[in-house]
Amino acid sequence: MFGRLMPKEGKYFDLFNAHADLILQGGQALSGLIAALVDEPEKALAHAEEIDVLERKADEITHSTLAQLHTSFITPFDRDEIHQLINGMDDILDIIQDVAESMSLYDIHRVSPEAKLIAETTETCCGCVRSVVKLLHSMDNAPAILKLCHEIDELESDADRMLREAMSKVFREEPDVRQVIKLKEIYELLESVTDRCKDVAGTIEAIVLENS
Repeated sequence: MFGRLMPKEGKYFDLFNAHADLILQGGQALSGLIAALVDEPEKALAHAEEIDVLERKADEITHSTLAQLHTSFITPFDRDEIHQLINGMDDILDIIQDVAESMSLYDIHRVSPEAKLIAETTETCCGCVRSVVKLLHSMDNAPAILKLCHEIDELESDADRMLREAMSKVFREEPDVRQVIKLKEIYELLESVTDRCKDVAGTIEAIVLENS
């Protein structure tokens, strides 16, 4: 019943979906960047540049969404929830950009295969965020939405475990203390992408439980 009555004013769901598409593309670009640093370092720059473009596009969508909040009389759910959701989504791409920028700042040219696995998990997590956002237009999708939110939570736990394994290897095998410090920062930022995905899943889960 609620799904059929969901107000559509302001095209909020179009904005959410457009942002979610960028999140998936950002996850793919980040995974490509890390894979390049493992296997083909000369291709890393193109992925970093793509991430910058995607982050700027996402910022524009975020600003448009927040502007809609000031002009729309009817919103699909609570205004604070819309604000929290779109800002949480934007945080995902901000962290993805932070990873790319930090690699340039710290002059990182090589990472471990373990980092590649973390990046692949972040890409999967970003894909789940896109999928769950696409379902948000109708509370008839509540069971599928909650299932995806649970999958995101599990992926975050997987990434956290991979981070510990990657750092264990760095501490055992990397003799340069400065390199250890750099890689620790990069790996923690990389894993935090899944943390931001989990935050968005938590926001969506709260919206669903309140409105379905």
